[in-house]
Amino acid sequence: MSDSTANADDIDDRAFDFLHVNEREDKPRETGITEIRGPYYDPMGPRELRDILETMGAYVDIYKFSGGSFALMPEDAVRELIDICHEYDVKVSTGGYVENVLVRDNDKVERYFEEAERLGFDIVELSSGFLAIGTDDMVRMTELVAEEYELDPKPEINVQFGAGGATDPEILEEQGQQDPEQAIEEGRRHLDAGADLLMVEAEGITEEVVEWRTDVAYRIANALGIENLVFEAPGPEMFEWYVKNFGPEINLFVDNSQIVELECMRSGLWGKATTWGRTVTWKGDRD
Repeated sequence: MSDSTANADDIDDRAFDFLHVNEREDKPRETGITEIRGPYYDPMGPRELRDILETMGAYVDIYKFSGGSFALMPEDAVRELIDICHEYDVKVSTGGYVENVLVRDNDKVERYFEEAERLGFDIVELSSGFLAIGTDDMVRMTELVAEEYELDPKPEINVQFGAGGATDPEILEEQGQQDPEQAIEEGRRHLDAGADLLMVEAEGITEEVVEWRTDVAYRIANALGIENLVFEAPGPEMFEWYVKNFGPEINLFVDNSQIVELECMRSGLWGKATTWGRTVTWKGDRD
């Protein structure tokens, strides 16, 4: 690892280190996890990824391929992106492409897991927002990944059928929302089956809704524990709400273009009118 890489991965080795920032855990973190979107809206080649991680690598924990984008790319390019992430102690997630595999290649689900393991992925996201599929089947996949593969299962829970495709809120409203207790119970079962983290889908809570369902976010957090959750927050107004209401060490998934703004907010360096100068941490005497 080059000196520049080592420096970028060390929170303590930063410019203007005499100025205050909120204390953050070093990686691997259990709280304050930031997951960023990789190739999807942005092709995200290796030079762009390295630029991001050379400057902000200390604050990125998970890198997520979205929309099955890895299936469009040369294998060498996928491996290169994964290898760069690993240089900076960033785990790599498949995103929720298993939904497409279940619908179109149902007999190849295990081959999909094997290929993810072979290519060096660390995490398989197990989502079902578009699918009419039973909880037992989803939990069975979590158990399989946890027990049979060198991969971490990361199930997604949601309260909106059809979630995951940026569908217009009016169309999603017609589908109807699920009872949050169903998502909570599914989340409990996934955690019992071997998952360490759950992704909480934003659609139906803060994304593509007529009115935000912040009550649902509170219910899920209180029932399952915020340390076990990564909340999707694909917009500054969303991650600001989570930081304001759960503190700067809430686990969040954001677009790669938003990593600097989110970390400025987490650190207390900057913020918006309602967060500027108010975001703090307190660790007490931990020695």
